[in-house]
Amino acid sequence: MTTTLPPTRRPVVPRPDRFAPLAAAWLGLWGVLALVSTVTGAGYPFGANDPGGAMSLLRGIPATVGPPLFAALLLGAAVAALAMTGGRRPGRAVRTLLSAYAWAVAALLAVVVPDVGVLTILGYAPILIVGAPFGWPPVDYADVFTWALFVRFAAVVGGVLLAGAVLTWRRRTAGACPGCGRDGVDHGWTSPAAAARWGRWAVGVAATIPALYAVTRLAWAVGVPLGIDRAFLDEMRDTGTVWAGAGLGGFALVGAVLTLGLAQRWGERFPRWTLGLAGRAVPVKLAVVPATLVAVAVTAATLGLLATPEFWDFGGASLATAPMLLWPFWGVALGAATYAYHLRRRGTCRRCGRG
Repeated sequence: MTTTLPPTRRPVVPRPDRFAPLAAAWLGLWGVLALVSTVTGAGYPFGANDPGGAMSLLRGIPATVGPPLFAALLLGAAVAALAMTGGRRPGRAVRTLLSAYAWAVAALLAVVVPDVGVLTILGYAPILIVGAPFGWPPVDYADVFTWALFVRFAAVVGGVLLAGAVLTWRRRTAGACPGCGRDGVDHGWTSPAAAARWGRWAVGVAATIPALYAVTRLAWAVGVPLGIDRAFLDEMRDTGTVWAGAGLGGFALVGAVLTLGLAQRWGERFPRWTLGLAGRAVPVKLAVVPATLVAVAVTAATLGLLATPEFWDFGGASLATAPMLLWPFWGVALGAATYAYHLRRRGTCRRCGRG
């Protein structure tokens, strides 16, 4: 007679939380810099000090108010991150207040401080890197890679670190695995089979929207005035902005194709044409990390665009901005598609043994 034993679960292996101390250090550093800016009156990169920040949600904050405001928020978030490094479980009220503050600051840093400039530089990066040795495009790189742009990327890093810290802390204090979030309860929609179903819909939306944007920009590059009048296209060709749009369109089209990989076989195994990698499993983070970054950048760009009055001026080039009206759905759909991909491929957790 054979006895079948139920599967055993390993106890959660205690590991030091990396997110919380990193977030505390990063936010504390920038909080101190904000204090220095408050005292010296120099270094604040937004508002009137940011000539290229017409689409920034921070454009209306005076330079005298911004530094002390950011100093308070960042130093407060650094203290909150430090509080998340302890092993004690606080009361429900403390957990709620601490979580709400941390999530709010994380959202502020990740999607409010950045604007369309972050997404734009991600799209132009291949052109700028490849063309730099040849002097093309003819731009002053000092005007592209500015202090304001650096601060925006630093804000995204801080927001992601803080979000990771509060997520890990919430899991740990709720009795779930800090690494994977599993708590032994079958939530249904997070199962690989369920994630595959709703993930396909998210992938479809997340791939279609940038493809529509790419069609308009690439059409202009070949001389087709799709959605605009001929005079406006001639003006863009004379100034060279049509090629900048083509670069962003190419970036969007590549992104759309890569997004499809989140629901395709070749997104899990390297295809045959990838020499040296064919047949090997695609590392989950290789897909999840860049897709998450783009989802955050798209969401940040969307908020800046929608809050800009000029964006809603549907003049002679109305259809030039029409594809961008779908960007709010793009960011959400790409985030959902990325999460579904993660759920399908995360496998058995090394920390808790659940899978």
